[in-house]
Amino acid sequence: IKHVAKHFIALSTNATAVSAFGISTDNMFAFWDWVGGRYSLWSAIGLSISIYVGHDKFEELLEGAFLMDRHFVETPLEKNLPVLLALVGVWYNNFFGAQSQAILPYDQYLHRFPAYFQQGDMESNGKSTTIDNQRITDYSTGPIIWGEPGTNGQHAFYQLIHQGTKLVPADFLAPVISHNPVQHNLHHEILLSNFFAQTEALARGKNEAEVRAELVAAGVDKKDAKEFETLLAHKQFSGNRPTNSIVYQKLTPRNLGSLIAMYEHKIFVQGVIWNINSFDQWGVELGKQLAQKILPELKDDTPVTTHDPSTNGLINYYKTARKW
Repeated sequence: IKHVAKHFIALSTNATAVSAFGISTDNMFAFWDWVGGRYSLWSAIGLSISIYVGHDKFEELLEGAFLMDRHFVETPLEKNLPVLLALVGVWYNNFFGAQSQAILPYDQYLHRFPAYFQQGDMESNGKSTTIDNQRITDYSTGPIIWGEPGTNGQHAFYQLIHQGTKLVPADFLAPVISHNPVQHNLHHEILLSNFFAQTEALARGKNEAEVRAELVAAGVDKKDAKEFETLLAHKQFSGNRPTNSIVYQKLTPRNLGSLIAMYEHKIFVQGVIWNINSFDQWGVELGKQLAQKILPELKDDTPVTTHDPSTNGLINYYKTARKW
């Protein structure tokens, strides 16, 4: 225990538990117990970031967030980025029935950005009870958040976004300047050409006349009339698929801080509009409570009967199938 006290620090809201573990509370970085994990990187929880990138860079991250905070507080609503993003999201969620929102960064350094805001958004606004304790029955709240870096997504799910039956609003993010200017930025400009092309295609689509002219120019109508009609039907794009294009100069700690804060404030604004509390997560708690009940039941091979038939069956199958 004495060595733990000398060589470890703690980040916690629970001084008693830290002391019981053997770490001096003099070596404890505290933060408020109401700070949810998804919003905690700005607090002492960001220590690991500071250690990894250097405290000067961590301060730049905080500065970028602060600049977006000031923008959010001070900028008129019609020019306020988080407010505009929130309103556009509500528009498609509540008036067009969009069930999901894609985040598509054309920057490999943001490859985990969609997953980060899966938690940030869905844990915040995945609610069905208002702050007035009323069940929500006549409108939708938070969307399903998903996404991948653009070049991965183009060969995976963009087909559905372009021609599927589901409306998927999408945020496209890209830097003006690359961290890796390979071949005098040729690779970066190839990347950005796809960024610009995808949003144009989603907006404009391709109508029957355009497809027909393209096929005629290729001589398909003269080669095979059946193939011509098939391609004419299948190569049309309806367009009018909504996107936001978010372009930043370069992915620096400061700009990353601003991007994260922008999405956080967007989430808050949508929570206000939907009259929900964006800062609790009771849906997460239920699973944890049930897990605490189930864990002792796994310690032996006795069949369980204390749950619903499906859960009983799963647990009992696991018990008979495990080979330790």
